Amino acid sequence: MKKLVKQMVTALVDHPRHVKITEIKGDKSVVYELRCHTKDIGKVIGRSGKTVGAMRTLLGAIAAREGRRAMLEVVE
Repeated sequence: MKKLVKQMVTALVDHPRHVKITEIKGDKSVVYELRCHTKDIGKVIGRSGKTVGAMRTLLGAIAAREGRRAMLEVVE
């Protein structure tokens, strides 16, 4: 799933080298912390949070198939 998140985000941003994703695993959950260039944060979040919301929905659906939970956090 980490590869999927990285691929989606790098396709959106202007500075793909600055994209860093940290994976924090728990018992039944995974948290992905996304860091990117400050000028690209708006593109990742999208208007009214729709873009990041869509990415969270995809991650949640994939994780649910495995019996887990996945969360995506955008860190400045």
